[in-house]
Amino acid sequence: MSVVSPEAPPAPAPRPLSPDDLRAIVRDLAQRPDEWIHRVRLASGDRWYERLAAGPEHEVWLISWLPGQSTGFHDHGGSRGAFTVALGELEELSLAGPQDGLLIRRLGPGTERSFGAEYLHDVRNTGGGPAVTIHAYSPPLSEMSRYELRAGGLVRTAVEGPEQW
Repeated sequence: MSVVSPEAPPAPAPRPLSPDDLRAIVRDLAQRPDEWIHRVRLASGDRWYERLAAGPEHEVWLISWLPGQSTGFHDHGGSRGAFTVALGELEELSLAGPQDGLLIRRLGPGTERSFGAEYLHDVRNTGGGPAVTIHAYSPPLSEMSRYELRAGGLVRTAVEGPEQW
């Protein structure tokens, strides 16, 4: 007679980090440029990016921006996030609400932004020189939706997975 041992239940998924926790991660890393500055590359087509860290509860990305480069409006597939401008200057566009319209923020060196799982924005380099940002997401990104800004508001136009990044 054989004895069947019950399988251990699967480990619960890690609890997502808060936007404030993610903000602390990007702030801390931005203050240690010796750990990432040598990795930065500038790309004339699209933005250059590299994942610096990945774990079950969060991931960290390094992104460089030349003038004119933009993310376009996008979400983060239900992930919370934070980013900081480590070098240069960027602009962030978001919708403040149905009555308030488009909100434009100038983001200089050291500026930190954090957001919840439902946040949509467009980040762009409208300045005269390159910029570098550090981003953290929790849980790690699994998809992102792209949007177009039309007269009636934002309209989803595409959903991308990691294979497109």
